[in-house]
Amino acid sequence: MHLANRFVTALFLTAALAASVSIVAAATPQASVQVRVYDSHHHDYHNWDEREDHAYRRYLAKRHEEYHEYSTWHHKEQQNYWNWRHSHSDHD
Repeated sequence: MHLANRFVTALFLTAALAASVSIVAAATPQASVQVRVYDSHHHDYHNWDEREDHAYRRYLAKRHEEYHEYSTWHHKEQQNYWNWRHSHSDHD
């Protein structure tokens, strides 16, 4: 009977360790950071990724503006960008 208790205890301990290792492995951070920007005028979110950065640079080029960080713009300037962005697909 004592041997059976040890076996069950060892089995539970092994299962607990295996579960904790899989949880730690699943919790590793992603290599890329996803940035989401809220468009308050259109009430939606946009992922700021390579595609969005390309569209943003196209927008600046059409306006003959030098590149500057989106986050440094005033709210009205950001709204103008999203108005343009909603009317221009990625294929323009």
